[in-house]
Amino acid sequence: MIPALDIDPFCQAFFDDPGPTHAAMRDAGPVVYLPRYDIHAVARYDDVRAVLLDWRAYASARGVGLSDFAREKPWRLPSLLLETDPPVHDRTRALMDKVLSPAAVRALRDGFTRAAETLVDDLLARGSFDAIHDLAEAYPLTVFPDAVGMPAENRRFLLPYGNMVFNSFGPRNALFEAAVADAEPVLAWVQAQSRREALSTTGFGAAIHEAAERDGFTVAEAEILVRSLLTAGVDTTVNGLGAAIWCLARFPAEFERLRAEPSLARAAFEEAVRLESPVQTFFRTTMRDVVIGGETIPEGRKVLMFLGAANRDPRRWEQPDAYDITRRNAGHVGFGAGAHACVGAVLARLEGEAVLAALARKARAITITGTPRRRYNNTLRALASLPVTLLAA
Repeated sequence: MIPALDIDPFCQAFFDDPGPTHAAMRDAGPVVYLPRYDIHAVARYDDVRAVLLDWRAYASARGVGLSDFAREKPWRLPSLLLETDPPVHDRTRALMDKVLSPAAVRALRDGFTRAAETLVDDLLARGSFDAIHDLAEAYPLTVFPDAVGMPAENRRFLLPYGNMVFNSFGPRNALFEAAVADAEPVLAWVQAQSRREALSTTGFGAAIHEAAERDGFTVAEAEILVRSLLTAGVDTTVNGLGAAIWCLARFPAEFERLRAEPSLARAAFEEAVRLESPVQTFFRTTMRDVVIGGETIPEGRKVLMFLGAANRDPRRWEQPDAYDITRRNAGHVGFGAGAHACVGAVLARLEGEAVLAALARKARAITITGTPRRRYNNTLRALASLPVTLLAA
């Protein structure tokens, strides 16, 4: 029998401290039933990863949120990346992987590094600042839209847009309603920025339009792909950077280790993504009867994957609640896994590495000087504010 747990993974109490509930779900069994939302859930690493990898049995095309697109009309156009399955997904993902090729990303490294060093120098001159607003948000909102080829005006609309999209994957609760309350100007701006004529001729946006035209996509499909990149390229990076700075401030020995070896910057960012899991959950829908841990779940059921719980599963990780920048954390599911792994992860990793390497070279201490505040979201684990003081090396 599948254990039933009376928990609400979309409430403030859970968001404040998900660890005990994650442990309860992992200990209850490979799969649990959450009657509050009439869904099944997996929280152990092996089971979460198995669901992520099996797109034939667990569909994304019926929505990666609580809503089942086979039964409900989505509130927005589905993503051609996140909310499709092969063979449709193969075509769109191949295009995006071509645009975000290793060579194209490598070409950004010097510019991203200079921008990170300039920002860190400015913050060191200030001394005290909000690490979320002034660093974790400010840096990606500079380098990422530049790489896409977006104009400078209204870039901060990317934050409420991401908040809106990721809240939509949960229930229609107060968080969702607040996120979409002023949706019209944000959606209109994002839609306008996705058009070919709004983008520079040299960024990823133009490259998507050119590749889409070459590969037989419609203009509307190309614009949806640009919007998908805008969703994937901001929130994971912002919240991953916020998590990394929070971790380095709370674990000063690890920051000392990073200062001694700045080449660990990529690993320090990756470990923060594992530990804090900026994207906490995603749904799949069963396409046939499936068996998890010897229990059968019928076709058409929503299965909620707790990525954050998997990334701290003691069955997979030693000392899972510790932040260790030398940990061998390959295989964490902070960016998903399989066909639908985060398309923006390659940019998030480059940005995270650039910022943390700059901090390692230029700062000698990061101190939390005020009470951190959470930003609540149905899918994301995020900080709204993190007051810190930065001391120069």
